[in-house]
Amino acid sequence: MAIMHLKEEPFNSIKNGTKTIEMRLFDEKRQQLKIGENIKFINDKTGEELLTQIVNLHKFKSFEELYKNFDKIKLGYKEWEVAKSSDMLKYYPQSEQQKYGVVGIEIKLIK
Repeated sequence: MAIMHLKEEPFNSIKNGTKTIEMRLFDEKRQQLKIGENIKFINDKTGEELLTQIVNLHKFKSFEELYKNFDKIKLGYKEWEVAKSSDMLKYYPQSEQQKYGVVGIEIKLIK
């Protein structure tokens, strides 16, 4: 089972069922993920845990491409927020995106 840490807001968006796509770099660690596998998400602030299952893995060359393929709510944005792929630069530099590509991990909440 994979374990991933999240800030409180995206964690709560998965918990309430609105965020169904977790965006990550498609690095060596994420290349090991398989459809049907479970991911345990841990809230960095509270330590609360959520168990999810991988429904699909959507691979793209960049976050810009990924953002064009999904509704912003599924990516964890609020209705009133502007979804910009450049938001992901605070986590992953452009050079890393070019090296590995990115993945939209489609999940469903188990508990």
